[in-house]
Amino acid sequence: MSIVVAIDGPSGSGKSSVSLAVAARLGFDYLDTGAVYRALGWQCLELDVDLDSSDAVLAALRAAHLTIGTDPRHFSVSVNGRDIGDHIRVPRIAAAASSVAALPAIRSELVQMFQAIIVKSEAPGIVVEGRDITTVVAPDAAVRILLTASAEARLGRRSAQFTDPGSAGTAARRGAGGPSADQFSAEEFHARDAKDSRVVDFMAAAPGVSIVDSTGLLFEQTVEAVVDLVIASVHPS
Repeated sequence: MSIVVAIDGPSGSGKSSVSLAVAARLGFDYLDTGAVYRALGWQCLELDVDLDSSDAVLAALRAAHLTIGTDPRHFSVSVNGRDIGDHIRVPRIAAAASSVAALPAIRSELVQMFQAIIVKSEAPGIVVEGRDITTVVAPDAAVRILLTASAEARLGRRSAQFTDPGSAGTAARRGAGGPSADQFSAEEFHARDAKDSRVVDFMAAAPGVSIVDSTGLLFEQTVEAVVDLVIASVHPS
């Protein structure tokens, strides 16, 4: 079975771009669970589904053919055969993703999907990132990391993602889509944190989970810190 690297972290901590870079460097597969929630949020908005209705969202999920690529060099996520990677990195989709992710039935269904993807990976390893990855999706992963940062740093990075197509996070991802026409605000950022915190504890490391605080680190330094943890776990001194 592939080496599983589980990475949790709040919005703006850099977990997506860092995880992608780590996977590419190590020759591992890469699973962005947040992109799946965003894809479902996009689908629900397209169909005008009530985001607070567990039954309605679950029906939309089961009716959609939702797939995500695991090659870090060619990120892709599609719904019913349509690649929507260019459409999900905007605030309104992030808000919709938070709404559907708050529904226990949806989380349960998608956790099973994520675990099946992990088992099927044929690469030497797979980096899985998102929320509750170290505790629910892959609690037995060989490497479990909480990637965090101060609220100020996270807000600045998230804002840059939506306004600067040349930012580190945007440049690191495939299909990020460039600058957003949506307005991004601190209020939206903190509201998303508040909503997500009702479902998962993404700010506290579970027992056995390593913490990487990227507040004072450059992007490449953060990648190095995570790579070092993976190498240390595979080849302990």
